[in-house]
Amino acid sequence: MMAASGSHKELVFAPLGGVGEIGMNLSLYGLGDGRRKSWLAIDLGVSFASEEHLPGVDLILPDIRFLVEERKNLSGIVLTHAHEDHFGALLDLWPRLKVPVYATPFTAALLEAKRLSEPGAPEIPVTVVKLGSRFKVGLFDLELVSVAHSIPESNAIIIRTSLGNVLHTGDWKIDPTPVVGAPTDEGKLRRLGSEGCLALIGDSTNAVRDGRSPSEADVAQSLAAIIKESKGRVAVTTFASNVARIRAVADAARASERELVAVGRAMERVIQVARETGYLENVQDFRGIDVYGHLPPDKVVALCTGSQGEPRAALSRIAQDDHPDVTLNKGDRVIFSSRTIPGNEKAVSRVVNGLVGQGIEVITDRTHLVHVSGHPRRAELEDMIGWVKPQILIPVHGEALHLAEHAALARTLGVGHVIICRDGDVVKIAPGIPVIIDEVPAGQLYKDGAVLISAEGRTVADRRRMSFSGLVTIAVALTEKGVLASDPEVEMFGIPETNAAGEDMSDLAYDAAIETFESLPKPRRRDPDAVAEAIRRGVRAALSAKWGKKPICQVHVLTV
Repeated sequence: MMAASGSHKELVFAPLGGVGEIGMNLSLYGLGDGRRKSWLAIDLGVSFASEEHLPGVDLILPDIRFLVEERKNLSGIVLTHAHEDHFGALLDLWPRLKVPVYATPFTAALLEAKRLSEPGAPEIPVTVVKLGSRFKVGLFDLELVSVAHSIPESNAIIIRTSLGNVLHTGDWKIDPTPVVGAPTDEGKLRRLGSEGCLALIGDSTNAVRDGRSPSEADVAQSLAAIIKESKGRVAVTTFASNVARIRAVADAARASERELVAVGRAMERVIQVARETGYLENVQDFRGIDVYGHLPPDKVVALCTGSQGEPRAALSRIAQDDHPDVTLNKGDRVIFSSRTIPGNEKAVSRVVNGLVGQGIEVITDRTHLVHVSGHPRRAELEDMIGWVKPQILIPVHGEALHLAEHAALARTLGVGHVIICRDGDVVKIAPGIPVIIDEVPAGQLYKDGAVLISAEGRTVADRRRMSFSGLVTIAVALTEKGVLASDPEVEMFGIPETNAAGEDMSDLAYDAAIETFESLPKPRRRDPDAVAEAIRRGVRAALSAKWGKKPICQVHVLTV
């Protein structure tokens, strides 16, 4: 591990993801001297890519090169909960680290179910820890604190060290009636405040919103009323991981004497795990999708994936009238029991418009209480700070505005030291005055199919250029004496066939290639590299002059 004299020992916080952004959470805590520290990682999550900005990219993952370098000093990874932005990168990145992983039962079970659904995913040995338990990971004495959130078994973590206690809140809210799971453990948090809390590393997602987030029980009541008054079929879409919402829909369906059908693999997987871990006790069986079409319209509720407009998810296919088993008709209802994640607005609008175009009524949280956030608003943040009484507060889990608002609130409440940092910053928490003392490598990896690529590479940038201005390829055969052995071959992808004047674009490229070649001095015609570069420039310039865009141009010269 680490050999450091007490006088030089320091406790640091170093986020590699999730600070200055929402998603891709990865937080590091280090204990040791300036040369060598023992590290603890909390969470290893992903962000979701926008096809518009990152064509072909499936997921965004944190760059863990620093952790790979420090692997021998990394004591373990502790998962706060099973949302993708907190544990979604584990299957892809754990093989580079191969360190112990700690999780509570539901999180561990959902991780295993996810692994089994992904061919070739690594088998990760997980140490399952009890809710509310206290255990050691390397030099770190950890205690789980149950907190309410939009998934079962969300945990804050008390990190006790020789230099002081830190509370890492994870994702949380205050909800006295959470429908599933225990409410936030106010007693344990107050006891931490009495014991002494050096630093609070806290969720900032809703720091811009006044008041308190409504309860899951309020949403359950609203869903029950809407479903009961509905005349035709009802479909509800929500985040698959929101077991409390699944239970609320199930209860509403039973109260309205409707059968409940789960539609979508992700939903089916979570339901199975929730049953296995006891979170859907006394909930009726879900019917198979094969019975949906045989049930009377006023006797069915479909619980669907696709709340974010995912193109192959159940609701997107229903909106395009393309689902093989589930259809909706004029007068039926779809309830979006979810919020739109920033960046997904266009995709969700496409689904909503597809449904409305079929005469289906769409209900959202714009007009009805059908969704609540799992994150704390300002009054809840005030409660947390009051209970824990931290000497230091570091806002995390938010974009710049959220961090700034959380920081400003903490200062008004009298927190002595408030530090705003970004991914890659190393913040010294103790001893002495907290301050940013260093920077470690931080960035993004893109999951491109089955491959992880660096965000700094050319792959995605080239795709964006190609999608904007197309690609032209030209094949040229030369003799050793620098004479064209045949006519150049031109192929175009993503380029109009003709320009505004009606000229054939392929002919323009062909003519430019010939003219450029013939303009070269004869000695240079024998140099394949010189010929290729000259033709590339000439063709791009010619197409730009006639079209107004410069396509990617590739020239292949073969000597025969």
